Amino acid sequence: MTALPHPLADALDRAASHAKTFRAGIDDGLQRPALDYPAMLARAAAPLPEAGIAAAEVIEQLVELATPGLHKMAGRRFFGWVIGNSHPAGVAADWLASAWGQNAANPQASPAACALETVASSWLLELLDLPRESSVGFVTGATLANFVCLAAARDELLRRAGWDAAADGLFGAPPVEVVIGAEAHATVFSGLQFLGLGRNRVHRVATNAQGAILPEAFATVLAAVRSPPLVVLQAGQINSGAFDDFARLVPLARARGAWIHVDGAFGLWARASMRLAALAAGVELADSWATDGHKWLQTPYDGGFAIVRDAAAHARAMSTTASYLPGVAGERDPSHFVPELSRRARGFATWALIRHLGRAGIAAMVERHVELAQRMAARLGHEPGVTVVNEVVLNQLVVRFGADRTPAEGDRLTRATIARIQADGECFAGGAQWHGAWVMRISVIGFDTTEADADRSVEAMLRAWRAVRSGAAAD
Repeated sequence: MTALPHPLADALDRAASHAKTFRAGIDDGLQRPALDYPAMLARAAAPLPEAGIAAAEVIEQLVELATPGLHKMAGRRFFGWVIGNSHPAGVAADWLASAWGQNAANPQASPAACALETVASSWLLELLDLPRESSVGFVTGATLANFVCLAAARDELLRRAGWDAAADGLFGAPPVEVVIGAEAHATVFSGLQFLGLGRNRVHRVATNAQGAILPEAFATVLAAVRSPPLVVLQAGQINSGAFDDFARLVPLARARGAWIHVDGAFGLWARASMRLAALAAGVELADSWATDGHKWLQTPYDGGFAIVRDAAAHARAMSTTASYLPGVAGERDPSHFVPELSRRARGFATWALIRHLGRAGIAAMVERHVELAQRMAARLGHEPGVTVVNEVVLNQLVVRFGADRTPAEGDRLTRATIARIQADGECFAGGAQWHGAWVMRISVIGFDTTEADADRSVEAMLRAWRAVRSGAAAD
């Protein structure tokens, strides 16, 4: 085997060494960045280099510069957002994807990247128990997955109405009516915006206290639309983890000729568990699904999946064709299912994680996270002045502090407690406004988070709350 040129080998070795050091100590010290963005910007500001330096020295400078501003997102006590911990098996596969330098544009460009992506696609459909004929686009995350699926939906609904959106655009096209839950995730509205369907010209459907669509309100809205609509449902509401009632809603939408899309960024992974699959019963009846790999599958970032039952509609919306691009009839071409032509080989990390964990390991991880969320909810809910706002059916936990005070005072105490938790740095959780009130969101999704980590984090949260409550009493 020919040895790598020394400068390149040295840079790779140093990067690997620093990466291992960071991950080995990730659960020590503050579970937040030591420096915030303004401080990091001041630290990083520098004039354009006139001359270069050795690659190994660049790596050393990068590590020294960036380390104080790195978040402990891959740690066991990070609960800030619904993002996975970048499992080492996926990270290693992703390193190889970068080192191999494969453009996963088509089977001729990289037979290996395309073949493993095809296999990973079939594994995903089986894991999530979705229609096996569906096509899968490997995208950056659920934001782009929603965009891709909504694009396929828009174009297919217009095609059925006699309009070719790909060829003729949207000027003069029949209107596409969108029916969506009032508490749909912001990225779905972004997709509608990017596609020219608009954020505000949708039909919003009322939801219950957990953010799930009310079937009666859904039926009323459907009756008012004039043409077959694009319906957006949800598997895993971002705050509560709640699921829409697919078994009731999908037949109602189907009767109106709708395209039914499901935003399942993290909740769709409940389908991997026999114990939890009932939460998403009926979701397989939809037309398209968006989900993330860098959430519950624990792939590194830049991993999401746009899944469409009608592969031809998917390809019509996304395909890029040119005479210089090779193609063979009957071969799956990854570029037909995503907006990008040039892109990294995302399938390697997905293949590696599924191969490493297997169906049983993925199911066990999802189930354990739900149990940990329920364990944390039980402990927090017993503390005076602390209220668990949601029904903890998945891995999401929503907490309000000072719930026995006025709404304004409760908001102040909740925000002060979150700030205290983040400053103390024992764990990390974030805040949000939900139903007009400030709450703390806890997302349990770290692949190696244990009961001890959950208990340690709850104790830190309660210490922060007690300190804030004592200060409020003294005032």
